[in-house]
Amino acid sequence: MIFQETETIELKRIVVDDLKKEIIAFANCHGGKIYIGVNDDGTVCGLDNLDESALQISNMIRDSIKPDITLFVRYETLCINNKNVLMLDIQEGCEKPYYITKKGLRPEGVYVRQGFSSVPASSSLIRKMIKETDGDSFEQMRSLEQDLTFLSAKTEFDESGIPFKKKNLGIQNQDGLYTNLGLLLSDQCKHTIKVAVFNGEKQSEFQDRNEFAGSLFKQMHEVYSYIDFRNQKHSNFSGLKRIDKRDYPEVAIREALLNLIVHREYSYSASSFIRMYTDRIEFTSIGGLLKGITLEDIQLGISVCRNPKLANIFYRLELIEAYGTGIQKILDSYSESEFKPQFVTTENAFKIILPNLNYQKKSIKIMEDIVVYDCPENKILEFAKTHTQFTRKDIQDTFNLSQTTCGRILNRMKEEGQISQHDKGKNTFYILNEKK
Repeated sequence: MIFQETETIELKRIVVDDLKKEIIAFANCHGGKIYIGVNDDGTVCGLDNLDESALQISNMIRDSIKPDITLFVRYETLCINNKNVLMLDIQEGCEKPYYITKKGLRPEGVYVRQGFSSVPASSSLIRKMIKETDGDSFEQMRSLEQDLTFLSAKTEFDESGIPFKKKNLGIQNQDGLYTNLGLLLSDQCKHTIKVAVFNGEKQSEFQDRNEFAGSLFKQMHEVYSYIDFRNQKHSNFSGLKRIDKRDYPEVAIREALLNLIVHREYSYSASSFIRMYTDRIEFTSIGGLLKGITLEDIQLGISVCRNPKLANIFYRLELIEAYGTGIQKILDSYSESEFKPQFVTTENAFKIILPNLNYQKKSIKIMEDIVVYDCPENKILEFAKTHTQFTRKDIQDTFNLSQTTCGRILNRMKEEGQISQHDKGKNTFYILNEKK
């Protein structure tokens, strides 16, 4: 009898360590059969000790592959031309992606069947398999990164007197694998917050800039300290009494920062942005309002949480008091001022703008600047949805913008991760970014 390798058949002369890659590949795809005791050319060479080979494979599957795949592998002994052949019948698994334990949920650990070979899966395919198995909830999906530490998170919990139990919090799933929520709270968190300070009311001159990384708890404390250091105090006198007033109410800074962290869309890879100008500070969070929720709903205190498990952790740590109160606290902190906070939303971003209470200009001027600066973004995003790619001149002509204004808006949209630039010089074009 002559065998031949196909998309669903693999031949092995003996049991080798690479066998687990083939098993994983079949389980991650549509299943397949592995014949052990057969040469690559299809001729049968046979196995001397079937029981020993079967035990070796069983131990390999149990110790080297996750999640548990044993229920999806069937063993059968064949006698062909008076020679013993061990057949493994691997079914498609229901907890994909399966991976090599030591390699983790990365391309070097996850394999799929491609033609007659088993090859590493791409990161996008791994994410797709996780989403199909775990559902759409970003927080509960298995993290691609499993080598995580939680020094900052444990410190935060210890200081609050709350036990740091990973499974109870949703940081680990029932199989002991870290979730995306775990990744966000870990010291290896991939998402960052960028803060820039400008001289003046526009982005023409940088004064300082910084990028904050690490656990969301670490970012929270470091960003707040960075802003608080620049939140200057000014003094006025009423008779003999001195009245001190900071540029921004501390409660407004706190609530805007927590909103930025707790409610952002973490399936985007772009950073969140905080920009400090002489007349205002802007908190731009990735991800617009959830479907069905309007800006008016938010201002009325209605809250539909994008990241409920993350919000629950911040609530238990008493960092937030209750859902839906943050925006109202920001508004209340400006209740005695002619300057009022502003809220701007697009499909892919949510921005909170806090006016500088000590800035000597009328609020109407601030609003004029904001409107001129922000309105074209919504139109450009709608334009981009109906165009595969577009150039700066396309935007200039369509919306009657000057070259300078158009360039400034496109650069800002690039920084916020809404669009990406391709090619250079006269061949430069832009495309709308998809969610990752």
